[in-house]
Amino acid sequence: MSLTDTKHIVLVLSGKGGVGKSSVTTQLALTLSLQGHNVGVLDVDLTGPSIPRFFGIEKAKVTQAPGGWIPITVHGEHSIQIKSSTDETKNNSVESEPRKIGSLRCMSLGFLLASRNDAVVWRGPKKTAMVRQFLSDVHWGALDYLLVDTPPGTSDEHISLVETLLRVATPEQFAGAVVVTTPQAISISDVRKELNFCNKTGVKVLGVVENMAGFVCPHCAECTNIFSKGGGEVMAKEFQVDFLGSVPIDPAFVELIEEGTTPSYPSGTIISGTDMSNGSNGPIGADALLVEKYTSCSLHPIFDGIVKHLVQPQRASP
Repeated sequence: MSLTDTKHIVLVLSGKGGVGKSSVTTQLALTLSLQGHNVGVLDVDLTGPSIPRFFGIEKAKVTQAPGGWIPITVHGEHSIQIKSSTDETKNNSVESEPRKIGSLRCMSLGFLLASRNDAVVWRGPKKTAMVRQFLSDVHWGALDYLLVDTPPGTSDEHISLVETLLRVATPEQFAGAVVVTTPQAISISDVRKELNFCNKTGVKVLGVVENMAGFVCPHCAECTNIFSKGGGEVMAKEFQVDFLGSVPIDPAFVELIEEGTTPSYPSGTIISGTDMSNGSNGPIGADALLVEKYTSCSLHPIFDGIVKHLVQPQRASP
């Protein structure tokens, strides 16, 4: 069983498509790694696998091994230099702080397709078999967290995933689910169904993330709530689950994923109490790891807080 050495399994769910589940999964994985955890990401969105693109590993191919597959390594366990500004000198100098980061590995159907443009035209039974095979035949090794990126809805993949995990994983392993929504009422109404799905299937809801709640302007320090804000928090209170936070749209994060460009921001950009202005994190080379470049993204402080909230209960559990 490939999950034997996995400490915690977290599903990323939503009843609505296009709310940014894969984006949230990617940033949860990067942030967990930055906090020193060994992380795996399993992409079970079989008809629209996007995790390979988010991590910049679309051209990678998995290796067959006796009894299954070896996942793709995004980066291994090692130390990186994190830049931090020095307030005492007030001369924009920076200091380097070594930080141990955990390994990050991925598995997706996208690695098994001949082309990223290939359509996956499968009926329910084949999807169910593929999900079960992913859970049993991927050699993850020792993981602190396995994040499972799911398709929208409550269909075959979700039922197969939850049934299999409830059967093969221990209660301590199967931590629960992070539910993603956007602030609009149309999204909230669909995501409520996902929360009801969790209640009916016995999946613990770890919390709700409200994605696309605001827009970080690349030309000034303003964050505008173009899609309103607060709907996710209201829904979380209604279902009596934790609200993990609101995440704005950041064009710099898009450029980081699509082009590998290190995020930069104008003077005065403060996110969650962190100065994200140009140069505040010091220079990061173009050949730096994705996880290192992500520390310069305005969304990193937000997800740092979300992940710390998620990790605390898991540390307290036996």
